[in-house]
Amino acid sequence: MSARDDVFDRIRTAVAEVAHRAKFVRMVDAEIAPHAAMLTAAGIPALVYDTAHHARGSVADTVAFQLTLDTVNFGSGYFPHVRKRPGMSGYFTVASSLKERWERNGPLSGAELRAINTGDCAVLFGQEGNTGPAQELMALFAQALNDLGGWLGSRYDDDPLGPIDDAGRSASRLVELVSEMPFFRDISTYEGAEVPLYKRAQILITDLAIAFDSQGPGSFRDLDRLTIFADNLVPHVLRVDGLLAYDPDLLARIDRGELIPAGSPEEIEIRAVAVHAVERIAAELCASGLPVTARALDYLLWNRGLGEEYKTLPRHRTRTVFY
Repeated sequence: MSARDDVFDRIRTAVAEVAHRAKFVRMVDAEIAPHAAMLTAAGIPALVYDTAHHARGSVADTVAFQLTLDTVNFGSGYFPHVRKRPGMSGYFTVASSLKERWERNGPLSGAELRAINTGDCAVLFGQEGNTGPAQELMALFAQALNDLGGWLGSRYDDDPLGPIDDAGRSASRLVELVSEMPFFRDISTYEGAEVPLYKRAQILITDLAIAFDSQGPGSFRDLDRLTIFADNLVPHVLRVDGLLAYDPDLLARIDRGELIPAGSPEEIEIRAVAVHAVERIAAELCASGLPVTARALDYLLWNRGLGEEYKTLPRHRTRTVFY
């Protein structure tokens, strides 16, 4: 498979087509250049491993942590109902809970992953007694972890380094491998065409690259081919900043807190047009002499979204296993 015939190329081709056909979300072309300049005015920050919320141990234990975390790195549509740790978002609540488990008892073994159930996840992630949508999310977490245990056990004899070795420093190959698990297979259908986005599979790769400073298990020869990690925060930032414009009806539904159904044209457009918009930003910056990757821009945009200006405005909520 050539560099121009890989999963990342398929993503870029698909999102460009969605952006071309989109009815509910459009790019504001005039904002691309000024937004690109504003976003990078302070420079491109180095991506640093966050040891406050993420475990670090032996090579195998750190890889196991990232594999496990990114297996349950979803649930933003459920997070308004999740009991969060003081001062933490849903994501950081999940990551910190898992980190403490690693530090207390070491990694979840293959047998533990295969046996874990909804109640175990409720205890692990601090959701005991939190009924309703939070328990639905814990059931999905259990299923995702069961899938991980089954996949690691049948394919790699429970060795977390097995998939890394199998991928052979190819990020594209690792995306394909982990997407053998259904909850990583982030592909939607839009007007009869497949739209692959692979948000969590791509995050796994960048998390490994950050954790190992692009060495060892974090070394991928095609790392810079990653797109942004299409979720519900980066599109929200782009919309608030004026780079994306939503259909007024769609925006009113989001403002009312209505769930946007997974796989609906609106939801696919929000994610896909955001990916394409950041590709346009990256192209603008590269043309101006500032080489930048989509994953670096994702880091900038995601952290920008933690600001109060963005947190006080509703973003779209979708109950899905993909983000």
